[in-house]
Amino acid sequence: MSPRLSLLLIALFGWSAALNLSAQSPAKASPSPASASSATPGPSATPSTRALIDSMDSAELKEAIQLLRNNYIKPETLSETELSRAAFEGILARLGRGVILLSNSATETSEPAAPFYSEVLEGHVAYLRLGALNRPNLEALDANLQTLAAKKVDAVVLDFRASPATNDFPLASEFAKRFCPKDKPIFTLRKTTARQERTFTSERDPSFQGLTLILADGDTAGAAEAVAGVIRIYDKALIIGQQTAGQAVEYSDLKLPSGKVLRVAVGEAILPEGHPLFPGGLQPDVPVEMVAVEKREIFQTSREKGMTPFVVENSRPHLNEAALISGRNPELEAMEAAQRRNRSPEKSGVHDAVLQRALDLVTSIGIFQKR
Repeated sequence: MSPRLSLLLIALFGWSAALNLSAQSPAKASPSPASASSATPGPSATPSTRALIDSMDSAELKEAIQLLRNNYIKPETLSETELSRAAFEGILARLGRGVILLSNSATETSEPAAPFYSEVLEGHVAYLRLGALNRPNLEALDANLQTLAAKKVDAVVLDFRASPATNDFPLASEFAKRFCPKDKPIFTLRKTTARQERTFTSERDPSFQGLTLILADGDTAGAAEAVAGVIRIYDKALIIGQQTAGQAVEYSDLKLPSGKVLRVAVGEAILPEGHPLFPGGLQPDVPVEMVAVEKREIFQTSREKGMTPFVVENSRPHLNEAALISGRNPELEAMEAAQRRNRSPEKSGVHDAVLQRALDLVTSIGIFQKR
């Protein structure tokens, strides 16, 4: 990305932040130094239970448990089994997505793999929703990338918002190779317990070299986070949307005697230059909020209607100067016509604010580059 382009993006984001600040209520005037010094300091914040427990050493923890067992009104709730259950429940809560307890491997219902979807928007922007990072979708991606030059596409929007977690990191690396430079490391799969590292490197030229934007949110998980992260590094691609799941790990299913399954993270993906993805995930460069239910509704409907209806507002009649001269009111006429058809006036549908922001950025960058 050129220095001039970087300055434009900084200016755009700064202008947006200024608007947000101006929309807020004015801040109260800060007190004078004299009044500030005479004010009585407020009480310090009460530490959380987690902070208090973290401050206890092994001996104090053992003493606290023994005091509970000797003095609590219902000692039977502090048996060895109950204490072990509480300890394990606490471990699961602390490790978050690092460990998952399942009833058994057969009961976990798997959703159908999200398909690949593509569309050219505004005549020159390729919108590619990768879906699940599987072999059929990789083949669909290759087929679409081969047609970009003929379609005069100069920008690509990669949508990872329908890319769930997968353990197949080798296949996921193939998606990244389509956008990363040759002979560059993509990511490293590090297994700490076994002291193993496997680094995936691109051995091919990228299929597209141009403006690339990435859409991501909490549904972007697993290896998809690593793919999105490395494309941001090498292509200077902006990530638009929300924080990703922080689940870029390889899981191993360990069976318990009862048939339950302990799904444990045994390896994690590390981006070039040692950037970890677990458990924090990827933070967006351009945060945009969107309700997950509306997003999934858009994705489902787009298979028949495309994505254009969700980024372009449908025009409706407006009161204008010509209507005033003729004594007409187009808005009122449209409402009356809808009532004659025994239905309410058409409401505005759901809108993909994340994709809309990406298209706005493509337009802004294109205008700047032509100057």
